[in-house]
Amino acid sequence: MNPETPYLLPDGERIWVIATSEASRLLPNLLQLFRSGKSEPMVFGDAGQPEGVVIPWELWQRLDALAADEDGFEHLYDITRQRLADNQPSVPLEDVAAEIGWDLNEEIDDSDFRKPK
Repeated sequence: MNPETPYLLPDGERIWVIATSEASRLLPNLLQLFRSGKSEPMVFGDAGQPEGVVIPWELWQRLDALAADEDGFEHLYDITRQRLADNQPSVPLEDVAAEIGWDLNEEIDDSDFRKPK
């Protein structure tokens, strides 16, 4: 059995999922990589499905701080929760685009998408 399985993310990026048994064996090596400044996360799971990830402590602290930022995650979470509670569309596309930083006037390169026949 191969200890790594490719997994395709929705955006087309490929990650490698390490079998859980292999991940446990690699933890000491991963710790050494983290200590040397290399912070590549280790994604693991069974049957090629990502179920967990191991990241350096410093990265976890930054992500935790971002998630707790009142002007960041909590604010967006509250807005999203309110919008999902309302069954009617209530937000213009322009407002959503502005919130996520999408310039609606920017030309889109859609050459990667197939045209319907």
